[in-house]
Amino acid sequence: MLDRLGTSLKDALKKLAGKNVVDRAAVEELIKDLQRALIQSDVNVKLVMQLSQAIKARALEEEPPKGTNVREHVLRIVYQELVRLMGTTADVRLEPQKILMAGLQGSGKTTTTAKLARYFQKKGLRVGVICGDTFRPGAYQQLSTLCQKINVPCIGNPSEKDALKIVREGLQALAHSEVIIIDTQGRHALEEELIQEIIDINALSQASHRWLVIDAALGQQANEQARRFHDAISIDGVIITKMDGTAKGGGALSAVAETKSGIVFIGSGETIEDLERFDPDGFISRLLGMGDLKALMEKAQESFTEGDVDVNSMMRGKFTLRDVYKQLEALNKMGPLKQIMSMLPMGNMEIPSDVADVTAAKMGRYRILMDSMTASELDDPSVINSSRIQRIALGAGGTPDEVRELIKYYKTMKRALKGVRGGAGKMNMQRLMKRFGGP
Repeated sequence: MLDRLGTSLKDALKKLAGKNVVDRAAVEELIKDLQRALIQSDVNVKLVMQLSQAIKARALEEEPPKGTNVREHVLRIVYQELVRLMGTTADVRLEPQKILMAGLQGSGKTTTTAKLARYFQKKGLRVGVICGDTFRPGAYQQLSTLCQKINVPCIGNPSEKDALKIVREGLQALAHSEVIIIDTQGRHALEEELIQEIIDINALSQASHRWLVIDAALGQQANEQARRFHDAISIDGVIITKMDGTAKGGGALSAVAETKSGIVFIGSGETIEDLERFDPDGFISRLLGMGDLKALMEKAQESFTEGDVDVNSMMRGKFTLRDVYKQLEALNKMGPLKQIMSMLPMGNMEIPSDVADVTAAKMGRYRILMDSMTASELDDPSVINSSRIQRIALGAGGTPDEVRELIKYYKTMKRALKGVRGGAGKMNMQRLMKRFGGP
């Protein structure tokens, strides 16, 4: 969903950037392109029309700020109105707290509970988890296994049917934890029994936050879920899961934003690291190809140890194969390469899918190939000719095609990262973002 929406939005802005004159007709054409992109991503038609009217009115009536031309002024308005469409973010503080997790069965609540535990753990807080799901067979085993992988205590009792008793005992057992996350049972529908139980657990735990987990595939139906749970326990944050696998993600995002609950996190992958703090500015910035350097630096700080990689060198796009070796290992810690690349301000430049989808296994093969290279080859890849390719492949137990693929990957990465310095295409997105006052 995000790939398609991002590409559509960038295409619309690229078309505007290529026009010699930005007049009423150009603005109306841009708005039609935006409408098409948002409606295809399941965003509510009423919200799309409100957005269109706001952009049109501002673009035709507001005077561009000093030092900004009409084209940049219109792009700035589009950016600001898209951010407004996404709503506000819910509060996430790094302090002692109890978080109650709510959601229907199949929403990804249990996995998200473990991801959330990992998030706070990486921030340096002592975390404990309580499995209050007594309905779904295997819920405790699943949560316990995930928590064991990150060394977080998980309290539960698969033979106990009284969720309140489990939560009461869990709160006592985790008295020394700074962050306590309580997973609750989900059902296939919003039964009264489910609602009453979560009301009772909320009262017992005196939760600091009540976060609702919603599957992005629900689309605009997420609105009803958020409202029902909010009426019961005053939901103060929403986590949207499975954003990487549905065309309805735009509907879920806009539906939740409309409830004013605030989105706290987005889940976009299957590993325990794939939970991302939601920030409307950064989110829209990435969709438009402007990157999200704030999120990138936060990920780097969480994942890297001193000496892992020279982030400044990475941002400048100046590196050799020796640097690539270290950066492949470091990027592997940060998460999927495609996600990391989306945080760089690439402008209208598209990263080839065969580069963005480099798997952990392929990264491993690349490192083995580089182990077969000489110091001079690592420091100056331009010296690698056909005979050297044959020797490198033989030494690594690989094929010449694998070596050529590695060199192609290196050159594409170098070319792409150089775009961070000067921007790409007709629009320098970094310069534009400074004028926007954005991230």
